[in-house]
Amino acid sequence: MNPIHKKVPVLIHKERPICESLILLEYIDEIFAIGSKLWTSASDEAKKAAKELVENLKTLEEELGEKPYFGGDTFSFVDFALIAFSSFFHSFETLGNFSMEAECPRLVAWANRCMERESVSKSLFDKFKTHEAVLGLKKMSGFD
Repeated sequence: MNPIHKKVPVLIHKERPICESLILLEYIDEIFAIGSKLWTSASDEAKKAAKELVENLKTLEEELGEKPYFGGDTFSFVDFALIAFSSFFHSFETLGNFSMEAECPRLVAWANRCMERESVSKSLFDKFKTHEAVLGLKKMSGFD
């Protein structure tokens, strides 16, 4: 699916291939900025952001497919870069009024699998402390 070098990684999003690891990660970072709209927007805009966020998370889940990790059987650079966002899953579902498990069960399973790695579990922020910080940002933004 990579139109340039015919190699992995490539992410297909809205029928557009996103190629090369660093470009892919930059693109994903921009997509996750949608999540911040959940705590920095008025109610109607936040609802739209939640819907768009779920669509984007499902795109990531499609890319993961049935593989244990984004790189296949091995924890890779893409997994390393993406797992940090899992600390926000609790905030996304709480503020977006949806269930990550119901909407993206394979992505949740992937995050849990990554958390079994000591290097990951000892490095990530606690989801509840992350949520407290998000609520603080929401309050500072005047949307509490």
